[in-house]
Amino acid sequence: MELAAHGVSHAGRRSTNEDALLVDVPHGLFVVADGMGGHNAGEVASELAVVTIGEAMAAGSEPVDARLGAAVQLANQRIYEAGHRSPEYSGMGTTVSAACVRDGRLMFANIGDSRIYRLHTGALTQLTRDDSWIAHALSTGMALTRSEIDAHPMRHVLTEVVGVRIDVPVAVQHLELDPGDVLLMCSDGLHGTLADDVLVSALESPASPEAIATLLVEQAIARGSSDNVSAIVVRCR
Repeated sequence: MELAAHGVSHAGRRSTNEDALLVDVPHGLFVVADGMGGHNAGEVASELAVVTIGEAMAAGSEPVDARLGAAVQLANQRIYEAGHRSPEYSGMGTTVSAACVRDGRLMFANIGDSRIYRLHTGALTQLTRDDSWIAHALSTGMALTRSEIDAHPMRHVLTEVVGVRIDVPVAVQHLELDPGDVLLMCSDGLHGTLADDVLVSALESPASPEAIATLLVEQAIARGSSDNVSAIVVRCR
């Protein structure tokens, strides 16, 4: 299976961009990280995550799924240790959505609320589950409307992030891909602003992954996203 991919990240309405991306088409490796923390700590955490995962995936010899899980764990360890070495980085963390495509199979892991979507025969599916207070509340049966979620004081609270605790649970999932499938990986600055039908309309376009990723980021900013905005688009053929 051949891949075409491109990533775009923008600070949006913020003065700094704490999102970081990894787009490695030859190795089928893609990562979105959305950092958090005081000063520049969020930027440090997200960059450390993508660099660590990229290096670990390139150096290891284990099966890809085991290597991916270990790479995220290693990123967690390095961010945690950096936060404890430097007071200015104390408590920093980051979301991580990491995906690897090999021989038509997608292997992916997610911590936090960055997301991975799959467009398959015109239908959009969110492959990841948010590690957030809202997602947990909804999974336990709490009834919340879209407007209630948007206004809820806990809407941005994450239940898991990379780098805050010494250990973080990492589950690597598998999915068979078909030619024509399109993957979207994005931070919450994008998926928190654009509705699914907008995502589908863009991902169905025959335009290049670069053009689609650029369009989605621009649309999120134009529609009022108050966060950094990042997107990776991967087309399978």
